[in-house]
Amino acid sequence: DHILIDGNRIPKDLPAPAQFVIHGDALVTCIAAASIIAKVTRDRIMMALHAEFPVYNFGQHKGYGVAAHCEAIIKHGPCPIHRKSFNP
Repeated sequence: DHILIDGNRIPKDLPAPAQFVIHGDALVTCIAAASIIAKVTRDRIMMALHAEFPVYNFGQHKGYGVAAHCEAIIKHGPCPIHRKSFNP
């Protein structure tokens, strides 16, 4: 087993040897495929969260810190899924 990581850092305590690949999603097919799967999964989760918390419009921005998202947090406060440790 060997873990390929898109980026420039290897997290600690991985269960197998690892190698980072800068711009891995453009250079390594399996990293590119994993990136697509992760993005599609995230988008589906955000659409479900949009149905539960429509005032934040997760369906539009998928949780990125765009101006409208930040304004919704200021207006309505964070909802239970917002990270408390992140400041835009």
